[in-house]
Amino acid sequence: MSLVRSLGWHRLAPGLEWASLKLACGAPAWRQRLIVARLEPREVRLSLEMDLTREDLRPAWSTDRAPGDAVLAVNAGQFASAMPWGWVVIDGRQRLRPGTGPLASAIAIDGDGGVRWAHGDSLADVSGVVTGFQSYPTLLAGDGFVPSALRTPGGPVNLSHRDARLALGETRDGHLLVVMTRFDAMGEAAAQVPLGPTTPEMAAIMGALGACDAVMLDGGISAQLLLRDPARSPALEWRGLRRVPLALIARARRAAGQPESP
Repeated sequence: MSLVRSLGWHRLAPGLEWASLKLACGAPAWRQRLIVARLEPREVRLSLEMDLTREDLRPAWSTDRAPGDAVLAVNAGQFASAMPWGWVVIDGRQRLRPGTGPLASAIAIDGDGGVRWAHGDSLADVSGVVTGFQSYPTLLAGDGFVPSALRTPGGPVNLSHRDARLALGETRDGHLLVVMTRFDAMGEAAAQVPLGPTTPEMAAIMGALGACDAVMLDGGISAQLLLRDPARSPALEWRGLRRVPLALIARARRAAGQPESP
């Protein structure tokens, strides 16, 4: 937990904090900047947005399309061809059927912000799910268990490949973590270079941040994140180089006596 103690949290909105830290990494990634957003899911409203071009149904979402009331916006899941991979539930309606695979993870969120995880091919209990999606590969399962495929060379995951990483996790006290790495060896001009931790290193980072469940989101040149303090501008933004079909959005929950954001 020394990594957690090294983070200086900055509050952006009710239920949202963020922190940043420099990390050493193996060659050729060298130095990395770790960007961590910490969400209290019962204090924000989490939703998914599927964004495809009208003409040819190509991925269309990037952080510049994030809604103005979003306090966090991040590309979600993985995608195959132009469509999100695996199970997607938007506003309580299943939009895409579940995918299968031993390293798939599903995240199911109910209307009160309760979060349930399911790893592998089972979605477990999906009753009451308002927002849900799958991604892969699983980094941590249950009580911080690292899947054997991330510990054994020759499996379905390349254990030595380095890339810019983006991951979602949940801590034992119920916070959600959105964690991004950025190449930090040659200043901001090279921040989008897709070099970063290996998959096992990313699992270790998520564990050191206190996560008990975690899964990779689409990283590399797709990785992008926006964080916003509603009382200030501009937003904090880390752009990607590729548009994606699916985004996870966090908005402030309604104040007493006020309607929910549309």
